[in-house]
Amino acid sequence: MYKLLLRPLFFLFDPEKIHHFTFKLIKFVSVIPGVSSIFKGLYVVEDKRLERQLFGLTFKNPVGLAAGFDKNAVLYNELANFGFGFIEIGTITPKGQPGNPKKRLFRLKDDKGIINRMGFNNEGLEAAIEKLKKNKGKLIIGGNIGKNTDTKPEDYTTDYLECFNALHPYVDYFVLNVSCPNVGSHAKLNDKDYLEELINAVQRANNLFSNEKPILLKIAPDLNNGQLDEIIDLVKETKLDGIIASNTSTNRLGLKASKEKLEAIGNGGLSGQPIKDKSTAVIKYLSDKSNRDFPIIGVGGIHSAKDAMEKINAGADLVQIYTGFIYEGPGLIKAINKEILKRTT
Repeated sequence: MYKLLLRPLFFLFDPEKIHHFTFKLIKFVSVIPGVSSIFKGLYVVEDKRLERQLFGLTFKNPVGLAAGFDKNAVLYNELANFGFGFIEIGTITPKGQPGNPKKRLFRLKDDKGIINRMGFNNEGLEAAIEKLKKNKGKLIIGGNIGKNTDTKPEDYTTDYLECFNALHPYVDYFVLNVSCPNVGSHAKLNDKDYLEELINAVQRANNLFSNEKPILLKIAPDLNNGQLDEIIDLVKETKLDGIIASNTSTNRLGLKASKEKLEAIGNGGLSGQPIKDKSTAVIKYLSDKSNRDFPIIGVGGIHSAKDAMEKINAGADLVQIYTGFIYEGPGLIKAINKEILKRTT
């Protein structure tokens, strides 16, 4: 029903406006008695064989929703009814900020992709916490954190620490988002020396809590093998809990979209099918080169159960969807979990 009826209708409208409209729609229908049960019946696959034990956490299934969809933690309770095993909220910054000027979200229909330059638009730390206090405990929640756009370079770490300390009681794991191409001073956030400084600072803060939370790093799909080797070393040196591979890409090679359309869109991060193979290659390299020394969450271009299995076979322990959820609908989550069960002995 989604691909036949809803998607063609939704795709007639501006992507960002329809995103907010669908949030309101899901929120509205979910309070109608029986609707949540209908969603669960349609999409949730419950089977102990789907459970995954990672970072000291038990995931109901290995299919999650990537950060960027429920930025402000407003819909995670309702989205749980679509069968996700975990949901990552954010990116959250200390202060609320509007992000980059609109228009900043674009569909590439022929490529099954999206280009965005949102710029960490979110309502801020305190607003997210208020919403997370309403967590009904349906599934694991990850907190994706970043810096404010106007923060000075010498204060980047302070921003991450502020988010980390305040969100610590309300999320199950953390993701340091240093690979988004749509924020200022992107280069410093990818400098190995700075990353080591940042991760060690967050680890020290984590040690002060009685219940330490897993900390992961989200990396770009455009890193070369030398840079990936540095990531492997960084994980070992800082004792990071894992890697999310990968974020959006700045590369435009091989797209079906015309040069004129891409020039009209301008800069931004590319997600969806066009980055599928690139993100899978990053996962495989990290997994093989490290001898599976740390967990990997695979994300990027998952539009089918087959795509998800490619990520898992490459070395991903869990997978996340975002653009695939928009193009394929909630049936994608069920299809992936069914395929995993089919391959489970």
